[in-house]
Amino acid sequence: MINKLIKKIEKTHAPIVVGLDPMLDYVPEHIKAAAFKEHGETLEGAAEAIWQFNKAIVDATYDLIPAVKPQIAMYEQFGTEGVKAYQKTVDYCHSKDLVVIGDVKRGDIGSTSAAYAVGHLGKVQVGSKKLSAFDEDFATVNPYLGSDGIKPFLEVCKEEKKGIFILVKTSNPSSGEFQDRLIDGRPLYEYVGEKVAQWGEEVMGDNYSYVGAVVGATYPEIGKVLRKVMPKSFILVPGYGAQGGKGADLVHYFDENGLGAIVNSSRGIIAAYKQEAYASFGAEHFADASRAAVEAMIKDIDGALQAR
Repeated sequence: MINKLIKKIEKTHAPIVVGLDPMLDYVPEHIKAAAFKEHGETLEGAAEAIWQFNKAIVDATYDLIPAVKPQIAMYEQFGTEGVKAYQKTVDYCHSKDLVVIGDVKRGDIGSTSAAYAVGHLGKVQVGSKKLSAFDEDFATVNPYLGSDGIKPFLEVCKEEKKGIFILVKTSNPSSGEFQDRLIDGRPLYEYVGEKVAQWGEEVMGDNYSYVGAVVGATYPEIGKVLRKVMPKSFILVPGYGAQGGKGADLVHYFDENGLGAIVNSSRGIIAAYKQEAYASFGAEHFADASRAAVEAMIKDIDGALQAR
C-alpha cells in the first residue's frame, strides 16, 4: 500500500491528506436540518449528518488528493451509529480510489493488539471464512507499550501489504512532557524514531517501508532530525494550517524527490467555509470551499518544495 500511496502522490503532485474529522459544529445547518428531519435529533441523525458532510467533501476533492484520514473518535462519540458512518466513509473513499489512513491511535499488547490490527487492517476468522472489517489501508499506532504492541501490526502489514504510522513526535503543545525527555542526553522521540526505522526494515516496499511515523508540523527542526533517523519511513505530518504549520516549515520532512512525507489538514479543509478566506462560498457551498482550501494547500507546499 505504501507503493500505491507514493504513486498517487506522484500522479496528483499533492503530498497531502484530508483529515475527515467532522465535529457536528463543522456541519452546515442545512445538512443537519435534513438529517434531523429524517431521523430526529438522535445519534442516528447526527451520524447521517456527518456522513453526508463527508461525502460532499470527498466528491469535491477526491481528484486532487491521494489520501484521506478519518479520525475515529469523531465518529465513536455518536456510538454505534457513528461507527457505521465511519465505515461508510472508509468504503466510499475506497470507491473513489483514495488511500485511507485510519487515525485510530491503537496501542495495546498481545491478543488485544492483534485484534486491533486484524480489525482495522487485516481479516478476521469467521467460521470457514476470513472477512475484512474496517479495512483501512493504514492505521496510526501508539508505540509506548513497546514492541509487544507493534509486532501484531507488523504481522498483518506483511500479510496484507498495508501500513502503519507510529506516533513519534506529535503536534500538540504538551507532547514534550514525555516525548522530549532526555535519556542518556538524547530525547525520547529519537529513540522511538530509531525503533520505527528498525521495525520498518521488516516490511519494505519498493523505496519506503510500510512502517511510517507521525511527526508534527509544529516542530520543523525536530522533523529535520527525524528525517535522517528514519530515512526509509514515510512521515505523516499533522498540524498544518489550523495548528500553525505552513509549507515553508515542512521541506525537511521530504526527500530530494519531494517524497517521504504526507501532510494532513483537517478542519482547515473540511471547515474552510468558516474561514474568512473562503467565507464568500457560504455554507451552501461548503464543499467548494474545501476544494479551494485543498488547492491553496497544494500550491503552498509545492511552492515551498520548489524554492528549497
